[in-house]
Amino acid sequence: MIIVTGATGRLGRQVVESLLRRVPAGRIGVSVREPQQAQAFADRGVRVRRGSFTDAASLAYAFEGASQALIVSVDKMGEECVKQHRVAIEAAVAAGARRILYTSQMGADATSHFQACRDHAATDESLRACGVPFTSLRNGFYAMSAVHFLGRAAESGQVVLPVDGPVAWTAHADLADATAALLVDEGRFDGPTPPLTGGQALTFDDIADIATGVTGRAVRRIVASDDEFRQQLTGRGVPTESADQLLGIFTASRAGEFATVDPTLATLLGREPITLEAMLREQLSQD
Repeated sequence: MIIVTGATGRLGRQVVESLLRRVPAGRIGVSVREPQQAQAFADRGVRVRRGSFTDAASLAYAFEGASQALIVSVDKMGEECVKQHRVAIEAAVAAGARRILYTSQMGADATSHFQACRDHAATDESLRACGVPFTSLRNGFYAMSAVHFLGRAAESGQVVLPVDGPVAWTAHADLADATAALLVDEGRFDGPTPPLTGGQALTFDDIADIATGVTGRAVRRIVASDDEFRQQLTGRGVPTESADQLLGIFTASRAGEFATVDPTLATLLGREPITLEAMLREQLSQD
């Protein structure tokens, strides 16, 4: 049985949907903190069990019978994040999984300027030490983050952010399909994958131009200093530590950590990845 954690989140839910197009529902199990939120999957024949990365006993039950386990990284940073991933890895090993897949990120490195990438590197060390074959999915930076950073730029006519560098923004839907393909085609990659990225590396200057074309309204890119950006965030109630972590995205992009464009994702999909422009058009149609 293929076990997917975080199956009610943006990525995990789409991975399960993609798996359902490829394998019988009875071969899929999900581990979620709130099983009632996955009732739609249960109704379709997916095994739904409660599992929390902070409760090893719950994971033993949720991972029971696992042939493979997909560990979707938690939405946290720092020591607690790495600890929770380690608990999930140990649970997958104890359940007898013959392969563990983990949603890492391009740029994962102990020396990264971005805390999340340092956390992914630490989790990779836990995977290497676990004694079970693993695949670390070097996912491109989520394109939805670019959409969030744009905010209401179409209305204000400007996007105010620190100096950045090119980023290979990548759609959740594409990463979900690639993950499902790798779960079905077990063992295609041992260890870290190549970067799984969209087809372009874009700066926010580029994105402002794209937003202008999509909305038909001029969107100007305005550079804020790092301190100004931090103050913007803390002024809206964001904790200082979280503001510094978000700023790390821009520091890392300036260092070129997210600039690589790789064809592996397109190969796995059998098509070109979704563009950021297409995502912006879709988002605009929903607003």
